[in-house]
Amino acid sequence: MASSKSLILFERVLTFELPQWLVDALILGATAQLAGHFHFNSAMTTTAPIHSVLLYFCCALGVLTFSKLNLYTAWQDWSMAALFSRLACAWGAILLAGYLLSVMVHGVGALSRRWLVYWYLTSLAFLALHRLLIHASACHLRKRGINTRRIVIVGYGPIGQEMHKRALRNAAAVYDVRAVVAAGETLEQQHDAAIDHIASYDAIHHYVVTHDIHEIWITLPMSAALQMKQLQHCLRNTLVDIRWVPDTSGIQMLSSLAVNFLGIPAVELNRPAPSGAHAIVKHLLDKLFALAALTLLAPLLAVIAACIKYSSPGPVFFKQARLGLNGKKFMVYKFRTMKLHQEHNRLTQATQNDPRITRIGQFLRRTSLDELPQFLNVLIGDMSVIGPRPHALEHNEHYEKLLEMYMVRHRVKPGITGWAQIHGHRGETDTIDKMEKRVQFDLYYIQHWSFLMDFRILVWTAFKGWTGSAAY
Repeated sequence: MASSKSLILFERVLTFELPQWLVDALILGATAQLAGHFHFNSAMTTTAPIHSVLLYFCCALGVLTFSKLNLYTAWQDWSMAALFSRLACAWGAILLAGYLLSVMVHGVGALSRRWLVYWYLTSLAFLALHRLLIHASACHLRKRGINTRRIVIVGYGPIGQEMHKRALRNAAAVYDVRAVVAAGETLEQQHDAAIDHIASYDAIHHYVVTHDIHEIWITLPMSAALQMKQLQHCLRNTLVDIRWVPDTSGIQMLSSLAVNFLGIPAVELNRPAPSGAHAIVKHLLDKLFALAALTLLAPLLAVIAACIKYSSPGPVFFKQARLGLNGKKFMVYKFRTMKLHQEHNRLTQATQNDPRITRIGQFLRRTSLDELPQFLNVLIGDMSVIGPRPHALEHNEHYEKLLEMYMVRHRVKPGITGWAQIHGHRGETDTIDKMEKRVQFDLYYIQHWSFLMDFRILVWTAFKGWTGSAAY
């Protein structure tokens, strides 16, 4: 199974990605030379050796990173703005890695930063132009009927309709949907009169043969086991490519990653995106960031602690039990913002103009400075810098019965700030709609996590995520 998967991957790389790898490598090498001639007025071989080292290092890292980011395969489904921004961020990160390499090998003193900027701008322009030319040529070929694969979609539920839309969305797409089989399903959203409707599974084989179909896409729901058995029998003599895209809309799950488990194909339904090696790197970065933050903010933390002690009697820190990774309890730390009081068998959330909040507490809550001690939780390992905000235990017990996917947010470490918070879903959750919206954003983060996403949240929080109308 593993060797078959590797063979398919190698075939895809060899037949489709390898030519693009070579073109990109040539672009990166040529633009480095061009930037060198423009800046040094000489060939790169006559400059400091560090420039040649960076050229080879960044070219090799570039094509590998672009492949990992689907900049050779799935990019034609993106908008031009999305393509350019991903190219710009990826290539910028690669050159930054090259710069850090020059620091490590003590070559940064001889490195020309201006050459690096020239190389970045010229290579970025040519990389984007390369993809625009591919897109334009694919559009031209498709208009002439060249390199087009004719498709039949079996099952026209949400996934079947989405697959049809994706095939039509981009002019450079190579798939031409000719017919759909919607046994027991509605065709209300299928407006194209040129698309045929095959009435039964028995008629698929004849249609495929007579209309020169290249592929069949099966998008039946997970509950259609009997139909799948019937379909298998009807297609037993159909000699075209058949793809199965399961319609999982009937079940809610965190992920749908296909893996090889004990030699048998399996689907991970509850695995968060930050897992495995990525989770380890994220954990290490969290610890380093928390240590740096606590060191740099130590004077501010001391001043806040003194103000709290002066404003009202009681401890500096407020501690409360929360649920962390996989539901494990831990004590979260915050600066105390309220007067000492007793809760009577229930937790009362802070409201606007709450009389329990002290004067310094109002300022700390408005600016979110009361959250700073949670860097201690990050350093201990109970929390992450970026992640879903931890809720009080009473809220967990209440909402896990009302919101079906609520507890799934505990499959990752809670964070000091998160995707929901930078989109305004913070503060008091006095209605179920507010909590439902927050949970939707938390689940989106868990499913679509990346280091780039964490960086975006961090930058957004630094500029405008600390304050807001819901911070009280």
